[in-house]
Amino acid sequence: MRLAAIDIGSNAARLLITEVVKDEKGKPCFNKLNLVRVPLRLGIDVFDTGIISRQRTGMLLQTMKAYKHLLNAYDVDIKHLKACATSAMRDAKNAQDLIRKVKFETDIEIEVISGDLEAGIIYENHVAENLDKDHSYLYIDVGGGSTELSFFSNNVLTYKESFNIGTIRLMKNMVEEVQWDIMKDTIRAFTKNQKQVIAIGSGGNINKVFSLSKKKDGKPLPFELLKDYYKEFSNVTLEERIRIYSLREDRADVILPALQIFINVMRWANASEIYVPKIGLVDGLVKHLYEEVK
Repeated sequence: MRLAAIDIGSNAARLLITEVVKDEKGKPCFNKLNLVRVPLRLGIDVFDTGIISRQRTGMLLQTMKAYKHLLNAYDVDIKHLKACATSAMRDAKNAQDLIRKVKFETDIEIEVISGDLEAGIIYENHVAENLDKDHSYLYIDVGGGSTELSFFSNNVLTYKESFNIGTIRLMKNMVEEVQWDIMKDTIRAFTKNQKQVIAIGSGGNINKVFSLSKKKDGKPLPFELLKDYYKEFSNVTLEERIRIYSLREDRADVILPALQIFINVMRWANASEIYVPKIGLVDGLVKHLYEEVK
């Protein structure tokens, strides 16, 4: 069975096409066939003006048309696609107009999901369940418009919430000190008197940091290493960041605010390391979809 998911975020839109096969025990295995990312940056418009501009509307439509062609090429039935939009579309006053246009021109139906549901879908990857039971685990998904946190303790998901603190909002100085304080107090409250916390990070920025670290897959990044990278990136210009670390421009500018979020969250949770299993909303969406259609 082939399934696909589209995540329309504040920074980029991603399409994941997956082949689902069952192993000898009947357990589903999700094999990635293709993952495509387009840096639409819808949040640049929305967090400034409250709407998605005509230019970015055109970019979104062209991206969805390209994704539809890929779905056809991979022979994925439209009923086996789940398309969701997050923080920027939640805030955009003209989101419903865009959703109607995309549906009319591509037959792709976009669902704008809440922050809490977004956090829950990311948790659908169930990474913590495969780790030891001597720790608590905090999923941290950092996007352009929001950060989703899910807390897993004693084999139970005990807390999930979305905060309007994201990389593009930070770049545009749109996060107030009180928002940081609320996040800090919340994290300290739900991690209090719990087992030692280990972080699980998702999103393109933490994946890039993991790649730069040259760590072996499955090994965690120490908290101190994230602080070192933050310091390194802060001490060079955007152009130097692109050249020295071989980053795309649309990654080089958001990687610094992303690290700021990861560092703050880990500090407040007293987490000394973070696993980076290369999961994201699209992976969770595919697993969510599989449960619906199997």
